[in-house]
Amino acid sequence: MLKCPINKYEKGHCICFCWMMVMMIMTKRLRTLLCDIDYRSIYARFYSSKVDLRKLRPMILKRIERRAKDYPIPAMVPVAQEVLQARDLLIQGVSVLLKVFCVTACKFCPEVYIGEKGHLIQTCHGYRHRGKNRVHEWIYGGINDILVPVETFHLNMFQDVIKHQQRFDFPRIPAVVELCYQAGAEIQDKKTVCPSTASFNLTQNDNFEPEALSNSDLHTIASGTLTAWEIVRSGVKKLLMAYPAKVCKHCSEVHVGQSGHKARLCGVFKYESWRGSHFWKKADVDDLVPPKIVWYRRPQDPPVLLDQGREFYGHAPAIVALCVQAGAIAPAKYNCMMKVQGLPSPTK
Repeated sequence: MLKCPINKYEKGHCICFCWMMVMMIMTKRLRTLLCDIDYRSIYARFYSSKVDLRKLRPMILKRIERRAKDYPIPAMVPVAQEVLQARDLLIQGVSVLLKVFCVTACKFCPEVYIGEKGHLIQTCHGYRHRGKNRVHEWIYGGINDILVPVETFHLNMFQDVIKHQQRFDFPRIPAVVELCYQAGAEIQDKKTVCPSTASFNLTQNDNFEPEALSNSDLHTIASGTLTAWEIVRSGVKKLLMAYPAKVCKHCSEVHVGQSGHKARLCGVFKYESWRGSHFWKKADVDDLVPPKIVWYRRPQDPPVLLDQGREFYGHAPAIVALCVQAGAIAPAKYNCMMKVQGLPSPTK
């Protein structure tokens, strides 16, 4: 056999050299191809199409008119009616319980406590957060401290966007009532539709005598009030799946409808260039029915909650704490928040 005059080392160098030559040729061809490509056509946004938007506008308006025929949704009408009835029972029940049990509110911040003397936990930030970790100054609270009023503009489902100059042309009603109204519920009480800053106070009866109620009556009222609270929240959650609602990202303004209004009422953007316009996002149940979270006193806690044991105390929505104090049983989903089986605070 004839032996190859090239040894194995020289064969390896020849293979490497050939491979390098092939790679150089491929890179040259690739560069020529890339140079021929127009990058402006790749990164260009295809906004300029041959479709005439003037011809599409009548078609879009017709689709909006046809969409109005699908509202209200028949399956959601009983839900909206149930929410309105539960809301009336909720307001009546809270107004009755407030004449028996005392509710205190801070004079300088939105802190609320279910009790006569309040607590000594230093969580007060003063008016407009100008202070830090101060003791609250307690005054007597009302129904608006338990059920936070959230109002919105009263309008139709497919009405045009409200401009800033039109903000006084539309009345403001509770957001839950507006949501139920757009869902097809019939509002029989005209006071609910009329604009009022204290709509909750309209249902209170000043001639009511709390001494006439027994413990069993209070227990029944508290249980019914707590049940009405859960019905309102669950019903609003169902309605928000079918009907749109918006809330401002930087304030508590709520709008029930397709798009938010253009009234410049947002205080965060007071010094910005767009003059207080809201930054809208999708609303949740807590935006329309906000649970007022308060400190909850358990049986193992001291009569007055101290600042040293704030890590051991529990929390609860104000309506739940009020009904539990009247003898109702809180739902199991609040046990973790309330720390029912938690350890008491250490005593000195």
